[in-house]
Amino acid sequence: MRNSKFKTSTIMNVPENLKYTKDHEWILVDGDIATVGITEFAQGELGDIVFVEIETEDEELDKEEVFGTIEAVKTVSDLYMPITGKVLEVNPNLEDQPDLVNKEPFDGGWMIKIQVADASEIDGLLSADQYKELIG
Repeated sequence: MRNSKFKTSTIMNVPENLKYTKDHEWILVDGDIATVGITEFAQGELGDIVFVEIETEDEELDKEEVFGTIEAVKTVSDLYMPITGKVLEVNPNLEDQPDLVNKEPFDGGWMIKIQVADASEIDGLLSADQYKELIG
């Protein structure tokens, strides 16, 4: 479309029922258990995910501490805890299908489940609207 005044943009999926971090992790809290993954924006920025390494199962980690790494074709990035908690489970499907993070970042591509240590930390996370503002 030559001389088009229209700017094409991708509409990012930012579910309202989740909380977000400035480091592009999402968290879904259900009682004292929370599921954590990376956002659609983050996986899009990383590109094709080829490997996810999480070796912190059964460990108690502080907020913003690294819980694993994610490797894409062009880079490796750390994964950060959105809140303090104990890593209860690592998504077993990511070992053989790391591309689930690209295909289903909010469903099949979740990374860990944690036992929430301090529920008050959830209040310090970003809402969907605040996260949308962050990613512009």
